[in-house]
Amino acid sequence: MAAFPVINMEKLNGEERAATMEMIKDACENWGFLELVNHGISPEFMDTVERLTKEHYKKSMEQRFKEMVAKKGLESVQSEIKDLDWESTFFLRHRPVSNISEIPDLDEEYRKVMKEFAAQIEKLAEELLDLLCENLGLENGYLKNVFYGSKGPSFGTKVSNYPPCPKPDLIKGLRAHTDAGGIILLFQDDKVSGLQLLKDGEWINVPPMRHSIVVNLGDQLEVITNGKYKSVMHRVITQTDGTRMSLASFYNLGCDAVIYPAPPLVDKEDNKDLYPKFVFEDYMKLYVGLKFQAKEPRFEAFKKTSTSGPIATT
Repeated sequence: MAAFPVINMEKLNGEERAATMEMIKDACENWGFLELVNHGISPEFMDTVERLTKEHYKKSMEQRFKEMVAKKGLESVQSEIKDLDWESTFFLRHRPVSNISEIPDLDEEYRKVMKEFAAQIEKLAEELLDLLCENLGLENGYLKNVFYGSKGPSFGTKVSNYPPCPKPDLIKGLRAHTDAGGIILLFQDDKVSGLQLLKDGEWINVPPMRHSIVVNLGDQLEVITNGKYKSVMHRVITQTDGTRMSLASFYNLGCDAVIYPAPPLVDKEDNKDLYPKFVFEDYMKLYVGLKFQAKEPRFEAFKKTSTSGPIATT
């Protein structure tokens, strides 16, 4: 099997740009994942984010997680747990309105650093969307405009820790799923592995690399590209040693954004518009209850209600 796609973004600025763009194109079409190095966020700053995230978990979340495990008797389970994830998480919303000042137990340094981290990740996400437009032959800014809706994109970071698990064969860190939204940028632990994607029927490890950003595509990019790019099933497996840190930033569409295949990517002769038209908020309402199931029935549900005319977004 081909090596996991690692993209050196510095090469976009020189004579290797065309080859690097081709690597991005191949990753989007055949993997749904890619890993970025030299992406513009300084290693020193990423080290600070990692240190403060791990300190916050130890201080404010680790004991609560242990109490939850004891309460549910998870250390002594004998059969596979299918309705629970072995993770300790909280969610920072950045756009349209930040909630970072409302999250309890965050010290001021961590709040300040996470605001800056969000700003840098958002910039990188928008840069990536422009690169995807270029590869797809869409006009520059097309994807950002689709994501915008009337009020701007929604953007937030899921801060997760995956503690050591005594029964890694019976409890997943995070059950298999595709992501509902747009583009996801992940800063993950480089010492404790666990993230896997499904490719050609096999679970493939996403390699932990120091100071890299892992990117995966959500369901909406599959729709907008009319299936040229695919969202991919992925999961987190648990380990018996080490706590894995994960900061997954979701650059998603505005709630009232209308999603449909980009007209230039639809085969005009055969009228092969393979995906329905829908409002992102409606998709998310459906997704909540079906997250850990296949994505295709979600698309089919909207095909039954979709019409060829415009969708009202009042």
